[in-house]
Amino acid sequence: MKHRVLILSTSAGSGHKSAAAALEKVFARSPQVDELLNIDALERTNELYRAFYSDLYLHLVQERPYLLGWWYQASDEPWKTDAFRLLLDRINADPLSRLIREFAPTITVCTHFMPAGIVAQLLADGAINTHLAIVTTDYDFHSMWLSPRFNRYFVALEETKVHLMALGLPEERITVSGIPVDPVFEEPIDRDEVLARYHLDPDLPILLLSAGAAGVGPAREAVQQILQMRTPSQVIIVCGRNEELRNELVDLVAPQAKRFRVLGFTSEMPALMKISTILIGKPGGLTSSEAMAAGLPMVIIAPIPGQEERNSDHLLEEGVALRCNQMTTLAYKIDRLLENPERLARMRENTRAIGRPDAARVIVETLLNEEADEPVTLQESTPPIRVLPLRINIADLFSPPLKDDEWFTIADAQSDEPLGVVTGAEMRVLFNNLEIESAEDTDFYINQDTLALLAERGASAMLLDILRRALGDRSECDVRWRRGREGVM
Repeated sequence: MKHRVLILSTSAGSGHKSAAAALEKVFARSPQVDELLNIDALERTNELYRAFYSDLYLHLVQERPYLLGWWYQASDEPWKTDAFRLLLDRINADPLSRLIREFAPTITVCTHFMPAGIVAQLLADGAINTHLAIVTTDYDFHSMWLSPRFNRYFVALEETKVHLMALGLPEERITVSGIPVDPVFEEPIDRDEVLARYHLDPDLPILLLSAGAAGVGPAREAVQQILQMRTPSQVIIVCGRNEELRNELVDLVAPQAKRFRVLGFTSEMPALMKISTILIGKPGGLTSSEAMAAGLPMVIIAPIPGQEERNSDHLLEEGVALRCNQMTTLAYKIDRLLENPERLARMRENTRAIGRPDAARVIVETLLNEEADEPVTLQESTPPIRVLPLRINIADLFSPPLKDDEWFTIADAQSDEPLGVVTGAEMRVLFNNLEIESAEDTDFYINQDTLALLAERGASAMLLDILRRALGDRSECDVRWRRGREGVM
């Protein structure tokens, strides 16, 4: 069967359009595609509405990120999507609705929730007959992506699939594909040729600092820190379309100009990522997934509250990134990582588990080869479960309440041998960063990546020493905790 494929994204951030462009490249290769259209859905709305979606988003990112984070958190309640927003979308997207009806796609792929809502409504009205696929573009899943009608979801992680199944979505309609990146990430590169082109030394680590497509964020502060590093290294800075930033950074790095390559917008990011040692930047969904596809560990700086904060959580949990909460310590953290090649090698190895350079191909092949089933229709009453707030503090559930100045004993879970004592304040670090199912769960799973994460999140030297002794020569283990100083002098 020949397909008419419509890809819908939005320019509210560059990631949605980048994912759409990746899918377009793969669809265009297939003889099963008769006609292909990839558009920014916001271009088919009025000017005021476009400004509301894209310009307001960029303003909040730059000037009021805490408001963006508050809104992201407050609106993330499954099946309680703002009805007014959906109505506003439909009112302002009449040209988009007309285009969809006239193009009559057999497959519609949405890399943003706004056009997905429009397509779902057209399906409900019987105005079109299309296979609606929704492709999420962050590691975390926000409730705005939930659609009452769809044929298939493509998500980044198995954890997201579990979450959607708990919300009542059928397992067979959810594919863990990863976030679609340019298919060039699947192709090998000539490393020596790329190094020669940028006049880089193959024996020195390469730091890749990304300011994103728009060239926003704390790039100046990051460069000031990199200038203070003690470890010999080379630095590629990508300033995006911000020519003013590029000129400023050229002047800033002049005293060490031989170390730096200061670029503007470039189409060479896949190759640059593949030759680099560490990526320094914000954890946007597409930036992060491209880094993982290239096998490139990250140093996270200045994540946007909301989706980038949650992306950070996933990347840290997978052991592929470390996070710098204070720019004043960036040079120190990078130096420490470069001085620990074993840790850096583990991080790079971990990227293979989360990296999906084939994501776009998996999505396209799935859609072109699956049966044209009827859309799933979900009711607002689905699911019959209560979803707890995501930021619940488990320590607050204990009875009696946990006190920072009380003592806790840490023991080997296998032998129950006491290993040391820590305070309630130190226990909170474990509760806040490691998996615990309930107030009755007294075990923690740890490995080397867990220790690295806890060190980054402020664990004390005493706590880390106890956990290292628990782990010993093993690759992983469980530790058990209990109140009091039992069995420990």
